[in-house]
This record gives sequence, structure tokens and C-alpha cells, in this order.
Amino acid sequence: MKLSWDGRELDFTKKTYVMGVLNVTPDSFSDGGKYFHIDNAIARALQMVEEGADLIDVGGESTRPYSKRISVEEEIDRVIPVIKALAGHLPVPISIDTYKSKVAEEALRVGATIINDISALRFDPKMASFAGEAGVPIILMHMKGRPEHMQNAPHYADLLGEIEHFLRDAITRAVEAGVREDLVMVDPGIGFGKTFDHNLQIIKGLNRLTKLGRPILIGSSNKAFIGQVLGKDVEERMIGTMATVAVSVLNGANMVRVHHVKEAVDTVKMVDAIKRGRVK
Repeated sequence: MKLSWDGRELDFTKKTYVMGVLNVTPDSFSDGGKYFHIDNAIARALQMVEEGADLIDVGGESTRPYSKRISVEEEIDRVIPVIKALAGHLPVPISIDTYKSKVAEEALRVGATIINDISALRFDPKMASFAGEAGVPIILMHMKGRPEHMQNAPHYADLLGEIEHFLRDAITRAVEAGVREDLVMVDPGIGFGKTFDHNLQIIKGLNRLTKLGRPILIGSSNKAFIGQVLGKDVEERMIGTMATVAVSVLNGANMVRVHHVKEAVDTVKMVDAIKRGRVK
């Protein structure tokens, strides 16, 4: 369970990794607008690394429920200056959160080294071949529908079974396009075409997805199901998020994507120690 590429390595046998979220958007559900300006975005990325982030995930298009799509050009204008400014200064890998091959291409050109595709290579027919040629890690996420309508009464006959089948097909599709299987990660897509109960069931039964044989990313940070359980607004969901992080790691997650990096780093260190049954 290692990802090795271009002199970099993520070794999931040693630790759970923390991915810091950097939304360069005006409308993301959790931090929309905070880091839309480049100086704020750069400062936040550096702060997350100081807090212990192992990776920084840069996204220029909100994919919250019912969000509207933006053009390739607008997304490039948002993310490329930030990635370019950060690439020479961050000691950790930069991930580009996009489903558009042109955005991914430009991001990798200026310093990103991982692709995080919420569509699992489905929305842009050129993404699979590009990812194969690029030779970088790619994260494939499960989503039912598209962000514009994914929350319109999502239904599953077998929630985890259908997610497992979808992700297995996504891995096959990636490998057939030239992506190295040892560079693939999977994400069950908390909040993407799921009800609140579905999200809880995914975290509870996450170990079922370990059968895929690929590292698992969980992105539960600050999401609405946490607010529903706790009766908290988005800015008050940090403790609830850490609960989901802890249980996810205990149940098989290898990486967590979070807004509250400092707290997540401590949480996963503690859970990793419990899993080992020793301090170090």
C-alpha cells in the first residue's frame, strides 16, 4: 500500500495521511470566499503545512449539491496562479481537484503532482488517457449523478455493494487507459449522491471497501450530515468531523481530506497508535 512516483512516496503502511483542503472558490459550502484571493490562498496552504498536512488539495470549482459548473478557462484562472506560487515553496505534494483534463494538464505543468477526480474519469473523456500519460496518482471518487442533481432523492438497493462495484469498474477503466494501478486511490464520495443516513452507513461499513486493494480517501469534513446529527452550523462542525475521521481511520481509511488540519493530524496520530497497539 504505497504510492511511488517521481521521487515521491506515500507509504500507507506507516501512517494515515492528512490532505488539507484549499478551495479557491467564492461558493464552496464550508469556506467559500475565504481563500478566493491568491494571497489568502497561499497563506492558508503554508499554514496547513505548518499544522502537519501531508498534501494540499487545490480546487477551483465548487461541487457542493446544486452547484453550477464553471468553464475550463475560469477554473484555470482560479487555480493555476495559486499552484504555481506554491509549487516551489511547499515540501508536500499538491493535488488538483478537478474532473477536467485541461485543468489537470495545466496544474501538473506548474507543479501539481496528483489528480483528484470526483467523476472517476467519467465527465471528461480525455481525462483517463491524460492521467495514464502523466504517470501521477489519481483519486477516483464514487458519485451518483452530478453535483447539479445528485441530491435529488438518491436511492441504493445495496449501498456499499454498489459503491464497491462502481469503484472496481473505475479502477479497471483507469488501468485500461494506461494508469498504473499502484497509483490509484479510491473515495466512496461522502455527500455525493448520498442521504445523511447513507454517509453514516459508509463510514460504519468502510472496511468493506478494503477488498478493492487500493488506498481509501475519506472526505467527510464539515459536511451536512454532521450538522444534521449535531444540530450545528458549518463553522461549528469541527468536533463532529474529527469523530468521523477517527472512525473512518479505524475502519480502513488511509487518507482524510479535511479543513481543520491541526485537529485532524492529532486525531489520526491517536487512532494510528491505537491500531498499532503501541506508541511508536
